[in-house]
Amino acid sequence: MPQKVLNVSTHGNGPAHQRITLALDKAALVQLDTDARDVLVSNPEIVDAVVRTPRRIFLLAMKAGQTNAFFFDSAGHQILTIDIRVERDVTDLGSMMQNNFPGAKIHVSAMNDNVVLSGNVPSATVSSRAQDLATSFAGDPKKVVNMLKIEANDQVLLKVRVAEMQRQIAKQFGVNVQGAAIAAGVPIVASTGNQFGLLGRALSDASGGQVGSLCTAHFLPNTAPCQSPNNLQGVLQALDQVGLMHTLAEPNLTAVSGETARFLAGGEFPVPSGRDQQGNIAIAFKQFGVGLSFTPVVLSENRISLQIATEVSELTNTGAFTLSGGVTVSPTTGQLTAAPGLTIPALNVRRAQTTVELPSGGSFAIAGLLQHTNKQVIDEFPGLGNMPVLGALFRSRDYQNDETELVVLVSAYLVKPTSEKKLSAPTEGFVPANDLDTILMGRLNAEHGPAPTGIKSAANSNNGFIVQ
Repeated sequence: MPQKVLNVSTHGNGPAHQRITLALDKAALVQLDTDARDVLVSNPEIVDAVVRTPRRIFLLAMKAGQTNAFFFDSAGHQILTIDIRVERDVTDLGSMMQNNFPGAKIHVSAMNDNVVLSGNVPSATVSSRAQDLATSFAGDPKKVVNMLKIEANDQVLLKVRVAEMQRQIAKQFGVNVQGAAIAAGVPIVASTGNQFGLLGRALSDASGGQVGSLCTAHFLPNTAPCQSPNNLQGVLQALDQVGLMHTLAEPNLTAVSGETARFLAGGEFPVPSGRDQQGNIAIAFKQFGVGLSFTPVVLSENRISLQIATEVSELTNTGAFTLSGGVTVSPTTGQLTAAPGLTIPALNVRRAQTTVELPSGGSFAIAGLLQHTNKQVIDEFPGLGNMPVLGALFRSRDYQNDETELVVLVSAYLVKPTSEKKLSAPTEGFVPANDLDTILMGRLNAEHGPAPTGIKSAANSNNGFIVQ
């Protein structure tokens, strides 16, 4: 802002009145055609007046704001009033905007100590960089007012695919031998039972079967059941289990450049979070399901920056926490009653959070996991388990093999709105079956109608870089 020289003529009826705007830390020279004796400034912290001669006064801008100055002659008559506004000098910042963003129409102005950006810019990236430049100039982001209008209405469609395959192989084989005998009048009990620490007793109990009792009375025809105190019997436990789990989640979400969008398809389950002042249990809800959150920023015509956070979770009993219910006493009968416990489920979670940059139509594998776990336990009776052939009767084998492969893929597209006729919903063409079709044919719904002509299968359509 150039130095100001204010020439004021005081001839006429009444005092003269002027308005000026000063740049912060700059000065203005007031030249009068009449001698001034006193100068009064309403707020000296904003403007300081220095009288060099009776007709030459300097006004120094000390602080951003507004004030006024009054000039009086030797007789005490007011000869001049000046309304003064002090603002930050943004001339250099405007030149820097033109040099760094020649294709943008950015206007820089000042409002007190703040910097105001207005005009049109081609993209959100130019707007963000212009704001960063103004923040460096002002020294405080709170002193920058961004009123730039983005000409391009960029919207980004994000497609996320979370694919997981899990394969589990479990094998159990063992013979639990239990024997009882009396020696010198003292009962002796022996057992080689395996607790199956890897897979648990539930599977071993389900796979168990008694193979016989080594009591001679059972093998003699037409005899009573065995009454001998010496008894030996075994239980054969065998299991071969193969499990396969396939998980595929494909959430899609659209957002304007620079804005954050969130998506959740799932639910919430209650979790105790504490107790209130009355001793009641406080409940908080935790989300689970398929969740997606992302913030796109279109850097240029074919460059998109993405801040992505995606998650696929489901409830599981693995790692669940159980609270005991305790015992309640009836106030009338005094009878003890066991209160039911509370089981809080755990979550099986696949989560990825990152920032990537890719072109429209490009894809990235932002996360992946390949895990292979092999566990094997052999329990045996000391000494007898190492015997040839017969040692198998005194051994139990527990084997578990887990394989997991997980990958998270993302694709981003610059999109524009389209006609409603070109969009299709999953419910279109659905007709519920009538009673006759349900009873006789076992149908739940009638045949779907033909697909709209404007819809093509993703597998057969031409994939471009911009979806319109």
